[in-house]
Amino acid sequence: MPTHYHGTDQEILALDTFIKLSRASDALMARLSHRGTMLNLTVSQFGVLETLYHLGPLSPGELSTKLLKSGGNITLVIDNLEKQGLVQRERDPEDRRMIIVSLTPAGRDLIGHILPQHVAAITEELSCLTPEEQKTLGALCRKLGKKECP
Repeated sequence: MPTHYHGTDQEILALDTFIKLSRASDALMARLSHRGTMLNLTVSQFGVLETLYHLGPLSPGELSTKLLKSGGNITLVIDNLEKQGLVQRERDPEDRRMIIVSLTPAGRDLIGHILPQHVAAITEELSCLTPEEQKTLGALCRKLGKKECP
């Protein structure tokens, strides 16, 4: 659905592009959610587990930076994952002021089991794009995300 905003050609193009990007992202996430590959985890919970699985123990601040989430949101996500027995918090032995979050064995088993299925679902969803189109889309998203504009 194009914008109905009446502005300059540049404004209309930017809004139309933004709408398409947002709708494509929302539609892709809805299809992935419908597949159930993340089981009963939220996107943020899955992101924390996946990040800890690949990067190892991190502080909540490092997790919030990696996942582009607020500190308050990450704290709530960690609280809920901890209640499920999937992560644990420990004080850093070198700096007792610092909290480190790590996967429990149950968390490692869960993400290790569901991640390949989730990757397969993403691969299938993106298969409507050629490999070259996927590379181009990835480069454009990176450029936009980092605001690498002249």
